[in-house]
Amino acid sequence: MLAVSAIQVPDAFSKERAPSISIQADDLNENDLVEHRHYTNRSGKAVHSPAHSKTGAIPGGASAQCRDGSYSFSQHRRGTCSHHGGVSQWLH
Repeated sequence: MLAVSAIQVPDAFSKERAPSISIQADDLNENDLVEHRHYTNRSGKAVHSPAHSKTGAIPGGASAQCRDGSYSFSQHRRGTCSHHGGVSQWLH
Protein backbone atom coordinates (compact mmCIF):
# COMPACT_ATOMS: atom_id res chain seq x y z
CA MET A 1 0.00 0.00 0.00
CA LEU A 2 1.29 3.47 -0.86
CA ALA A 3 0.55 6.62 1.10
CA VAL A 4 1.48 9.94 -0.44
CA SER A 5 0.78 13.37 1.00
CA ALA A 6 0.17 16.43 -1.09
CA ILE A 7 -0.17 20.00 0.11
CA GLN A 8 -3.21 22.04 -0.77
CA VAL A 9 -2.78 25.80 -0.92
CA PRO A 10 -5.41 27.52 1.21
CA ASP A 11 -7.33 30.56 0.01
CA ALA A 12 -5.09 33.64 0.32
CA PHE A 13 -7.54 35.21 2.81
CA SER A 14 -8.19 32.07 4.82
CA LYS A 15 -6.50 31.52 8.17
CA GLU A 16 -7.35 27.83 8.10
CA ARG A 17 -4.64 25.29 7.52
CA ALA A 18 -5.21 23.14 4.41
CA PRO A 19 -5.53 19.40 5.06
CA SER A 20 -3.15 16.93 3.45
CA ILE A 21 -4.41 14.35 1.00
CA SER A 22 -3.71 10.66 1.56
CA ILE A 23 -3.49 8.44 -1.49
CA GLN A 24 -3.83 4.69 -1.10
CA ALA A 25 -3.98 2.11 -3.86
CA ASP A 26 -3.43 -1.62 -3.72
CA ASP A 27 -0.06 -2.61 -5.17
CA LEU A 28 0.60 0.84 -6.69
CA ASN A 29 4.34 1.52 -6.84
CA GLU A 30 5.25 5.06 -7.88
CA ASN A 31 8.71 3.82 -8.93
CA ASP A 32 7.08 1.81 -11.75
CA LEU A 33 5.49 4.93 -13.26
CA VAL A 34 6.87 7.73 -15.44
CA GLU A 35 4.42 10.48 -14.39
CA HIS A 36 3.56 11.33 -10.78
CA ARG A 37 0.45 13.53 -10.79
CA HIS A 38 -2.77 13.08 -8.83
CA TYR A 39 -6.33 14.39 -8.90
CA THR A 40 -9.36 14.38 -6.61
CA ASN A 41 -12.18 12.22 -7.99
CA ARG A 42 -15.90 12.94 -7.69
CA SER A 43 -16.02 10.96 -4.43
CA GLY A 44 -13.41 13.29 -2.94
CA LYS A 45 -10.61 10.71 -3.01
CA ALA A 46 -7.13 11.42 -4.33
CA VAL A 47 -6.31 9.19 -7.31
CA HIS A 48 -3.14 8.79 -9.36
CA SER A 49 -3.52 10.46 -12.76
CA PRO A 50 -3.03 8.32 -15.87
CA ALA A 51 0.64 7.41 -16.19
CA HIS A 52 2.93 5.38 -18.41
CA SER A 53 4.64 2.28 -17.05
CA LYS A 54 8.46 2.39 -17.12
CA THR A 55 8.64 -1.30 -18.06
CA GLY A 56 5.48 -1.60 -20.16
CA ALA A 57 3.98 -3.98 -17.59
CA ILE A 58 0.52 -3.25 -16.21
CA PRO A 59 1.06 -1.31 -12.96
CA GLY A 60 -0.65 -2.50 -9.80
CA GLY A 61 -3.94 -0.75 -9.14
CA ALA A 62 -4.53 0.17 -12.80
CA SER A 63 -8.18 0.00 -13.89
CA ALA A 64 -7.79 0.70 -17.62
CA GLN A 65 -5.27 1.23 -20.37
CA CYS A 66 -5.72 4.46 -22.29
CA ARG A 67 -5.34 4.81 -26.07
CA ASP A 68 -2.15 6.84 -25.61
CA GLY A 69 -0.55 3.86 -23.81
CA SER A 70 -0.88 5.26 -20.29
CA TYR A 71 -2.66 3.41 -17.47
CA SER A 72 -5.59 4.87 -15.53
CA PHE A 73 -6.21 4.30 -11.83
CA SER A 74 -9.77 5.63 -12.03
CA GLN A 75 -12.32 4.40 -9.52
CA HIS A 76 -15.30 5.46 -11.67
CA ARG A 77 -15.73 4.64 -15.36
CA ARG A 78 -17.07 8.04 -16.39
CA GLY A 79 -14.22 10.26 -17.58
CA THR A 80 -11.62 7.49 -17.44
CA CYS A 81 -8.68 8.25 -19.77
CA SER A 82 -10.05 11.74 -20.44
CA HIS A 83 -7.34 13.71 -22.31
CA HIS A 84 -5.55 10.39 -23.00
CA GLY A 85 -7.53 9.30 -26.07
CA GLY A 86 -10.21 7.38 -24.20
CA VAL A 87 -10.15 3.82 -22.91
CA SER A 88 -8.32 1.22 -24.99
CA GLN A 89 -9.19 -1.64 -22.63
CA TRP A 90 -10.65 -2.14 -19.18
CA LEU A 91 -8.41 -4.16 -16.88
CA HIS A 92 -11.03 -5.23 -14.32
